[in-house]
Amino acid sequence: MLYYLLYPLRDFWFGFNVFKYITFRAAMASLTAFLISVIFGPAIINWLKKLNFGQNIRRDHVESLYDLHKHKQGTPTMGGVLIILAIGLSTLLWADIANVYVLMTLAGFLWLGLVGFTDDYIKVVKKRNLGLTPKMKLLGQVLLGVVTAVYVITFTPIPTALSIPFVKSLALNLGIFYVLFVVLVLTSSSNAVNLTDGLDGLAIGCTLIVALTFSVLSYITGNFKFTEYLNIFYLPGAGELAVFCTAMVGAGLGFLWFNSYPANVFMGDTGSLALGGGIGMVAVFIKKELLLFVVGGIFVAEALSVVLQVIWFKTTKKRLFLMSPIHHHFQLLGWAESKITIRFWIIAIVMALFSLATLKLQ
Repeated sequence: MLYYLLYPLRDFWFGFNVFKYITFRAAMASLTAFLISVIFGPAIINWLKKLNFGQNIRRDHVESLYDLHKHKQGTPTMGGVLIILAIGLSTLLWADIANVYVLMTLAGFLWLGLVGFTDDYIKVVKKRNLGLTPKMKLLGQVLLGVVTAVYVITFTPIPTALSIPFVKSLALNLGIFYVLFVVLVLTSSSNAVNLTDGLDGLAIGCTLIVALTFSVLSYITGNFKFTEYLNIFYLPGAGELAVFCTAMVGAGLGFLWFNSYPANVFMGDTGSLALGGGIGMVAVFIKKELLLFVVGGIFVAEALSVVLQVIWFKTTKKRLFLMSPIHHHFQLLGWAESKITIRFWIIAIVMALFSLATLKLQ
């Protein structure tokens, strides 16, 4: 919005020319999102407390895990409202709001935020611990995936062939299965962040690391000189997605201010589904879908641990892990919650650096 309001004033004062640059607007989006989170965070947390939107700690799995988490009983959840507010406002302020990729990503982000909000509302207000049925939640994710895939095929120059990371001049033509692939990416990314959201600061810390990485990837994808040098897909206008991603970084840092151990608020499905979906949308548009599984290695490990646990138990009637997702396994091994969180952050940073370092291998 500010791009259209202030950039034309460059004829009156050269200083307004700075609004042309994506790097400037991306940095300001991050700062704006951080300030919105920090300033409005206490008010939203108090509002959630007054509405009695507190976390209900279930004790029907492992008693020792309940003992580790019982102090979190009643901590306000649905803090994802703060994240959505910060990212949405800062993106609208600093991004090119006529950019279709920004609008589509923001729409998908808000849609999954609504799905997550509905799930949280049922849990805390209707007192149904499981929230939305898995089928209803999946339906919302699949719908977004189908709409996104059809839009890409019909209205954009984005190829539907699948780019293979680290391999030059190799692409897998998915044909009609491209729709299914996009559905898989968006459902996987949103659910993986949701599964990771089990310890104070864990999900939001890993998310902002992934978002920062994708802000760099988005900027590169929208820059012809960089893409030509690195031999990767070039998409005009994709650089604006860097503004959305840095807004996610700023909002993540601001939310972490309140979500760090011991947490004053949890994001709930409202935040986790929206964040995962937003990252997935960016990955689809800049053709880094498979690289997302490398950058978001922590999310992959969390989701995979759940899948393996279910398969192993059904096959052997024994548990592969003490409990899944895997961060709970380490808790039951005796690791402190803060130690698990920080070590997972470290792994997330290493995976992000590895992904960026291998770009020249494309």
